[in-house]
Amino acid sequence: MNTTSPALHPEPTERATYAKVMWRLLPFLFFCYLCAYLDRINVSFAKLQMLQDLHMSDAVYGLGAGIFFVGYLLFEVPSNLVLLKVGARRWIARIMVTWGVLAAAMMFVKTPAAFYAMRFLLGVAEAGFIPAILLYLTYWFPASQRSKVTALFLTGIPMSGVVGGPLSGWIMHSVSGHGGLAGWQWLFLLEGVPTVAVGIAAWFYLDDRVADAAWLTAGQKATIARNLEGDMAARKLHSLRDGFMSPRILKLSAIYFFFEMGLYGVSFWLPSLVKAAGVANPLDIGLLSAVPYAAATVAMIVVGYLSDRRGERRWHLALPGVVGAVGLCMSVAWAHSIVLAMISLTIGTMGVLTTISQFWALPPTVLGGAAAAAGIALANSVGSIAGVVSPWVIGVLQTTTGSTGNGVLGLAVSMVIASALTLTLPARTVNSSGFVPAREDGSAEVSAALPSGASRPGA
Repeated sequence: MNTTSPALHPEPTERATYAKVMWRLLPFLFFCYLCAYLDRINVSFAKLQMLQDLHMSDAVYGLGAGIFFVGYLLFEVPSNLVLLKVGARRWIARIMVTWGVLAAAMMFVKTPAAFYAMRFLLGVAEAGFIPAILLYLTYWFPASQRSKVTALFLTGIPMSGVVGGPLSGWIMHSVSGHGGLAGWQWLFLLEGVPTVAVGIAAWFYLDDRVADAAWLTAGQKATIARNLEGDMAARKLHSLRDGFMSPRILKLSAIYFFFEMGLYGVSFWLPSLVKAAGVANPLDIGLLSAVPYAAATVAMIVVGYLSDRRGERRWHLALPGVVGAVGLCMSVAWAHSIVLAMISLTIGTMGVLTTISQFWALPPTVLGGAAAAAGIALANSVGSIAGVVSPWVIGVLQTTTGSTGNGVLGLAVSMVIASALTLTLPARTVNSSGFVPAREDGSAEVSAALPSGASRPGA
C-alpha cells in the first residue's frame, strides 16, 4: 500500500531547483550558525581556566552563562519584527557583526559584574538571529521539505561542538600566555573576530526574496513561488496577534522550553562532565567533547530525513526526547567510568539535539506572515528562559552539593515532560507538512493536503 504523498517526492526538475537552493543557502547559513553557537558556548571551555584566574565560583559562572538569555529574551521578538521591515540580509549581517565584536570583548572581563554585563549585552546583540534564519528558510522551502532543511541548518549546534571542542581546547592549551593574555582570553578573541567577517559577507551574499535571486532562472523562481503559495494558503494563522496569543503557539513554546532545558544543560556543562569523569587536560576534554556532538549531527540529519519522508512529526520529536533523557540518566549512573560516561553522554546528546531540529518543523505548519515572525520569535524566547534556568540550577546544585548529578537528572525529567506534551498535539495539525494519509483503497488523499484551487506541487 502506498501511503506517501507526491508532495514528499517532487518531480526531478523540482528536486533540482531545491537542490540548487540548498547548496546556495545552507552551507553559508550553517556556517553563520556555527559561529553563533560557538560564540555562545565557548564560555563553557573558558570556564575551565577563567574561574580560577578571576576567583569566581560555579554559581557565578552559572548565573553569567544564563544571563545571556535575559538580554536575548527581552529583544528576541522586537528583533524579528524589525527583520520584516528591513529584510533578512541587512538584519542578519547586523546581528553577526554586533555579537562578534562583543564576543571578542569578553576577553576584557575581570569581575563578576563585568562578566554578567558582557553576557547580557551578547544576548541583546544575538537576539533574533535563530528566528530570523528559521523565518528566512520559510521564504524558500515548503513545509514538506522543512524538517530535513531545518535539521541541516541546526547541525551547526553539534558541529560547533565537533569543531569548537578541539579548537577551544587547543587554543587554551597552546596559546595561553602569549602576549600576556591567558588562554581563555585568546579563546574569546580568536573565536569572536571571524564572526564579524562572516556578518559582513552575509550582507553581500544573501538575497531577501526569491524574486531577488539572480542565480535562479525564471522557471525555478516560479516553481518555488507556486509551492510556497499553496503552503501559505494551507495555514490558518497569519496575524501578529495570532503569533502571540494562539493556544497552538503557546503550547509549542512550552514544549520548546522543556526541550531547551536539556539542550543548555548539555551545551554549558558537557566539558565539566567530561572533566568530572577523570579527564584533566583541556585539549583532551575538547577532543572527547566532540564525540557526542559528531554523533548528534548524524542523528539530526537521519531523523529529519525520515520525518519528511514519512510526513510524521510527533513521534520523530517525542522519541528522541526520551532517548536524550535516558542518556542523561545513564551519564549520572556511570559518571566515574570514562568509557560508560562518554557512551551515555553521546546517547543523551544525540537525543537532546535531535529534538531541537525536529521541533522547528512544527511552528511554520500553522503560522504564516507576521504570525510566523512573532510566533517563531516567541517560542524561541520562551526557550531562552531555559537558557537562564538550566545552567543556573546546575551551577547552584554543584556549588551546594559538590555534584552535578541531581541537576542532570532534573534535565532528564524536563525532556520527558516535553516529549509527553508533544504527544498531546493534534496529529492532523502537525503532520500537515506534506503527509497525506492513504484511503482504504490505497490511493492518496491529495485534496486533503492542498488548499482549494491549489495545484499539486510540480504539476
